[in-house]
Amino acid sequence: MEKINITSSAFKEGESIPSKYTCDGKNISIPLSWDKPSDEIKRYALIMEDPDSPGGNYTHWIVYNIPANVHYFAEEVTPIKNIPDEVVLGTNSFGHIGYGGPCPPSGTHRYIIKMYGLNNAVHLEAGAEKAELLRAMDKHIVAEGELKGKYSRAQK
Repeated sequence: MEKINITSSAFKEGESIPSKYTCDGKNISIPLSWDKPSDEIKRYALIMEDPDSPGGNYTHWIVYNIPANVHYFAEEVTPIKNIPDEVVLGTNSFGHIGYGGPCPPSGTHRYIIKMYGLNNAVHLEAGAEKAELLRAMDKHIVAEGELKGKYSRAQK
């Protein structure tokens, strides 16, 4: 399987995510860039999770049907801002469509942004949840990559 290189201008691999992108700041989505390692890629999908959540993996962001010629998201992607028309946002674990920033209840949590390169479009309506997207992507993933960050809230 090919590897997608994914980076952010906001933080480097393994570093702290700036509070601007969390519940303690503006809670806007993180700017991201990625490459296209294979001509087989027709679409991308993105899932951002917190594996350290007390209830298990907590999904913070789901984006799918990203065209193969798109390799960048500006910060603050919303259903109506900074997003190409054909790109679709899913429902996060907060119960909202779009991005929900890091907001750990205590301690330092890890956040993993996974990018998937797919050999076809995902046929799901807006608002799909992670399990639905994973089922739709099954057997269509030709490349993957991830970017890890961490976040800890200031103790009050």
